Amino acid sequence: MNYFSSNFKLGILGGGQLGKMLLYTTRKFDIHTSVLDPSDEAPSRLACDHFVQGDLMDFDTVFNFGKHTDLLTIEIENVNVDALDALEKEGVKVYPESKTLRTIQNKAIQKQFYINNNLPTAPFSRFLHISELNTAISEGNLSFPFVWKSAQFGYDGNGVKIIRTEKDLQGLPKGECIAEELVPFKNELAVIVARNLSGEIKTYPVVEMEFHPEANQVEYVICPARIPDAIAKKAELIALKTAKAFNHIGLLAVELFLTEDDDIIINEVAPRPHNSGHQTIESSYTSQFEQHIRAILNLPLGNTNNKTNGVMVNLVGSEGYKGNVVYSNIKEILKMPGVTPHIYGKKQTRPFRKMGHVTIINKDLVEARKIAEAVKSTVKVISS
Repeated sequence: MNYFSSNFKLGILGGGQLGKMLLYTTRKFDIHTSVLDPSDEAPSRLACDHFVQGDLMDFDTVFNFGKHTDLLTIEIENVNVDALDALEKEGVKVYPESKTLRTIQNKAIQKQFYINNNLPTAPFSRFLHISELNTAISEGNLSFPFVWKSAQFGYDGNGVKIIRTEKDLQGLPKGECIAEELVPFKNELAVIVARNLSGEIKTYPVVEMEFHPEANQVEYVICPARIPDAIAKKAELIALKTAKAFNHIGLLAVELFLTEDDDIIINEVAPRPHNSGHQTIESSYTSQFEQHIRAILNLPLGNTNNKTNGVMVNLVGSEGYKGNVVYSNIKEILKMPGVTPHIYGKKQTRPFRKMGHVTIINKDLVEARKIAEAVKSTVKVISS
């Protein structure tokens, strides 16, 4: 099929920053793109050929949008999977497939998938209601500390909490959840795997992620990870085994923990472009966003090697600020070597909302990390 300068229509469910960055590639390749998003101020709105405002969780909205596309992909997991299943039956190609999304959308089902496929992950218990979890604690079947995770609709640190005492249970949502063993770890790592319909598969270099201690959000992504080659190879093999189990098409970002004993276990996965791959725009021969487009269209996959070392800094809304966004001191970071800011186009800021990111490239990874620290301390996302 001819995708370029043709009548082919690619649909994207979700019009946030990931969608906007996917559109860098579709505009470069002149691929007609439609986007569905609930916000009339979605970052992708101005970059796509056709924009539809609508609820991603509504069956009719997603089904009717998808009927007018030749192939449908996502930039967010929280979409109506039943509609995707119905579209597949109507002959619309959907990547990742509905069966993959159905497994990944629910963290309890996702965790059981790892167990069923002999993939390493932290021990966990599943509870259909928070009352069941409380009963397990009172009866001595669950002990502190543990990690509570909402089974559905968690994102950017929301829906995850370390529970150390009964006081930490206050205010948790009532619905389905899991309690995961709190595993001591040295590093959080990630590997992005790309696979097309022909079965061609490639991995990006292992990255290291540093998290904000309060917001549970990624602050820095460091590529390549500062780990021994043997550990990196182990992480890559587990990511490939995970991708094989899902038999996915497109990108699969596999988030991992490196334990104190140098074991690698899976935290969770995302079947789409991911925060751990933003630095690839500047540091890799093929960005994760172009690679996702190549994979879902069954085009040859691009080179995943690094051209140079890269560090990514997330720009999030500063605490205490809410309203019309202002990027304070952004001119100062533009003076720094190897620095490229990406502003997502969200007009309203609030504490810890992802508003952009900055990539720092440098042959010296230590120096890149120092510049990243300077960027973080210089630019502030505030409001007018």
